[in-house]
Amino acid sequence: MDSVTGRTNFAVGEEATFNKTFTQSDVQLFSTLCGDTNPLHLDETYAQATRFGGPIIHGMLVVSLISTALGTLLPGPGCVYVSQQVSFRAPGRVNERLTSRVRVIEWDSNRGRITLATEVFNERNEQLITGEAKMILSSYLR
Repeated sequence: MDSVTGRTNFAVGEEATFNKTFTQSDVQLFSTLCGDTNPLHLDETYAQATRFGGPIIHGMLVVSLISTALGTLLPGPGCVYVSQQVSFRAPGRVNERLTSRVRVIEWDSNRGRITLATEVFNERNEQLITGEAKMILSSYLR
């Protein structure tokens, strides 16, 4: 049993979702924290003139929804990233509800390693991000 999550087993196909709506204040705070001041995220006038037709959310801020689902839901607290592959399909927008979904595609109970398909969708069910995460449970780190 994992001492943090309390889980002893995971089933292929098991999934979890996490939803969040980012505000412009969230985007500004992320920009301040990470230093990415690209006007595509922060300047309405600049962003209007791009192929996106307006500001978009930092891709890594959108990816953080995957991290939240993994770290709090499946596999849950105490798990640690080994790797995350990400492919950006479409941009996230301020004030739209975004949903991350993680799904178990492989579970190695001997090594405490789990591989999950990862995705983020917007409220119109358009896929923004797809990828794959590999995690290890905390009890296997000792």
